[in-house]
Parts: sequence; structure tokens; C-alpha cells
Amino acid sequence: MQYILLAALMIALDQVVKYWALTSLQAQQTIPLLENVFHLTYVENRGAAFSLFAQFDSRWIFVALAVIVSVAIVVVLYKHLIQTALGRWSLVLVAAGALGNAIDRVAHGFVVDLFDFRLIHFPVFNVADIFICVGGVLFVIYFLFQHKDEDTAAASTSAEEHKADD
Repeated sequence: MQYILLAALMIALDQVVKYWALTSLQAQQTIPLLENVFHLTYVENRGAAFSLFAQFDSRWIFVALAVIVSVAIVVVLYKHLIQTALGRWSLVLVAAGALGNAIDRVAHGFVVDLFDFRLIHFPVFNVADIFICVGGVLFVIYFLFQHKDEDTAAASTSAEEHKADD
């Protein structure tokens, strides 16, 4: 339940920021916060990450993908297949980001992006993109350092029990 509540709050934060971009930033196009370093710039992203696949109407493919990934994450969390809080929260971040961008695709036909790091010529992105990227990195960390296969976990539990018997 706490995962659903936090995911809903993350989606709401993403949508509030995008609403502000649509209603205020769009008219100005860009607001330099640090000139030529970091701007808030209104961009309509009709593709995927970094505007990939923007040359054709791919929005329904990405909406379907977001729903499928989010349902898979709910199933994985419900079945307790992720062993640590870090792993579980990483998936919540990914689902919230995917659904936040899917809402844009359904409501507008594009994703609203606004964070513009001009110093390194990084693609313009949004809050949902941050959730997806941070969640992805955290999941890799979980998988590399915290996840144990069932056989490995059972073997280590058995070894610990033998040590306790000695």
C-alpha cells in the first residue's frame, strides 16, 4: 500500500511540474537559471528518451509499454520477488516515471520536458525521466550487490545454521 501511495505522490509531483510548464513556461519558452548552464526550457517530446523514435507517432506503443512494465512491477512487488527495500523502491520509481510520461502521451500526444543542462548539451528532460533513471540505477545496484538467487540464499542460510550448531 505504501508503494502505491508514494508512486501516486511521485506521479502527482511530475504532473504538477509539467502543468506549470504547460501553463507558464510554454509562453516564455526558456528561463535561464544559470545562463548557458541550466535553463528551464519548454519542449514537447513526441518520442521516447532523448526524442528517440520521434519521427513517427509512437505514443501508443510507449503508453502500452508503460502500462505493461507497471503491471509487471506490481506483480513482482505483490509476489515479494524483490528482496530488499532498495530493490522495491527502485521499481516504484521506474513505474511512477513510466506512468507520469504515459499520462502526458495520452493527455497531450507528447511528453512535456523542461530541465535543460546546456553546459553539457544534455537532452531536455522532466521529473518522470529523473524517476526512471534513478530507479534504473538503483535497480542495477540492487541486482549487483543485494539480490541473491534462491539457491545461493538457501545455501548461505544452511551454512549459517551449521556454524551455529558447531
